[in-house]
Amino acid sequence: MEEEPATPLIGIARLAADAESVRLGHDVEYFSLPTRSLLNRCTAPRMPFRWTINPYRGCEFACKYCYARYTHEFMEIRDNLEFERKIFIKQQAAWLLRRDLKKVKLSESIAMGTATDPYQPAERRHEVTRSILQEFAQHRGFDLSIVTKSDLVVRDIDLLKRVAEHNKLFVNLTITTLDIDLARKLESRAPRPDLRLKALRDLNEAGVDAGVICAPVMPGITDEPEALDALVKATKEAGGKYIYANALFLKPCSATIFLPFLEKEFPHLVKNYRERFESRSFLSDAYRKHLSELMKRLREKHGMVPGERVAEPAELPMVEQLGLF
Repeated sequence: MEEEPATPLIGIARLAADAESVRLGHDVEYFSLPTRSLLNRCTAPRMPFRWTINPYRGCEFACKYCYARYTHEFMEIRDNLEFERKIFIKQQAAWLLRRDLKKVKLSESIAMGTATDPYQPAERRHEVTRSILQEFAQHRGFDLSIVTKSDLVVRDIDLLKRVAEHNKLFVNLTITTLDIDLARKLESRAPRPDLRLKALRDLNEAGVDAGVICAPVMPGITDEPEALDALVKATKEAGGKYIYANALFLKPCSATIFLPFLEKEFPHLVKNYRERFESRSFLSDAYRKHLSELMKRLREKHGMVPGERVAEPAELPMVEQLGLF
């Protein structure tokens, strides 16, 4: 009996399949990926940005809760662990950005790093993010934000200052916990939280506006008021311009990694989490409201009230459509 012919790959899946291997590291393989566009329109109406940029596909930081793992499925890569093992490096990023910026209105904001970290280890060698910033430095009037867990961002301080001269720029350091051991469990290959706080200080001392995103906040793991209080205090002491938080949400692709992680590291929480996420991907409205009110009180306690020059970003709404490439 003859086998059915395989369905031909199209679009990004075909490009990924044809991608050339660049380097093989510690269980991580890097590929060079042809790209048709760098800017992607965000269609979620409640998002505080209209466009997204992700210099890489996949992220080596291997965060157990990562919501973006499903994006590898666009390339017909179905094993969720491959998201952190197969990293795709976008080609001709600066040229594509120069072309794509023509369709951006100056009133529309651009977010970089919404699905994969722009300063993950691949950036040390391939410098895709740096090339993007070099292009932004030649323009004026744009509204750009960067999200990262990496202290590598300080490498580009001089370039970030050039971008900020004629554009609105914020750098957001994501910090989920100050506990180094806990951070290592949750975010296996990301820089330590103390290194991120130092990067926060360095950026602000250099005149680059930077703050903290505490996300995701995980019930029973990182949501103790004392722990969040310590993080807000540390952010203030490091010169952070703001701090805001978002609660955990689990897409199915995330749950396949996160729930086995819970069974190993926090078995007493497994039942609670299964009940919370049994029929939905998001924590309850009541939990998110409680978290928002708690963070507001902690910001006020530590004097993290937005100044006139830097307005604190709003609490992000549910981010089901953040994984745009």
